Amino acid sequence: MLALAKPALDIGLSTNRWDAMRAFYVDELGLPYEELLPVGGGVRQHRLGLRGGVLKINDNRSPLGDEPTGYRRLLIADPTVDEPVTRNDPDGLAVTLVPPGHGGVEAVGFEVATSDPEAYRRFATEALGATPIAEHTYQLATTVIIVADAAAAPRAGAMNNVGFRYITVQVRDVVAEHQRLVELGVEEAMAPRKLGEVAMISMVRDPGGNWIEISQRASLTGPLPD
Repeated sequence: MLALAKPALDIGLSTNRWDAMRAFYVDELGLPYEELLPVGGGVRQHRLGLRGGVLKINDNRSPLGDEPTGYRRLLIADPTVDEPVTRNDPDGLAVTLVPPGHGGVEAVGFEVATSDPEAYRRFATEALGATPIAEHTYQLATTVIIVADAAAAPRAGAMNNVGFRYITVQVRDVVAEHQRLVELGVEEAMAPRKLGEVAMISMVRDPGGNWIEISQRASLTGPLPD
């Protein structure tokens, strides 16, 4: 299982509509704005606090496409609601506010669609180290993963498209974790590389092609390897 450096997973989405997204996520939902990171290629990453994790809103200068993604919905525990309330952000992405504890969600959850729930179960439990808590539902640290059985779900497209595009797991040793995942047969998308002295990241893809960023941040683990 992953040796996590932070218990909460991060959620990444891409958009061309930052101003409208800020109004929705910050002004309406009340997620705290944390920082802006220029990530290159005409992309600025706005980072919002997400119940111990980060919602990474990647604002793209160039127009984005709409290739498929299995990441369908974000769930956020909210003590002000008595039952699940689903709203759509300016790009049409579903965000469901749930009473804390509903469906096991005490902080954050996400829904991922797959055409092969059994393959995803093996991936979630054996590769990520998630724990089954209900049928098609898993918990990885403080994050709940809800698997939607969708026979016609297409393989996920490129990251740089509109929608929820990736999740991030913060680990203590990205090189070791990436190697372990690849040896388990997980699809490699990008070998580990350093982002200055801030972080070292790699990318893998789940059985449906959905993107997962493996990240080792110096602020969490200390100096990065050479």
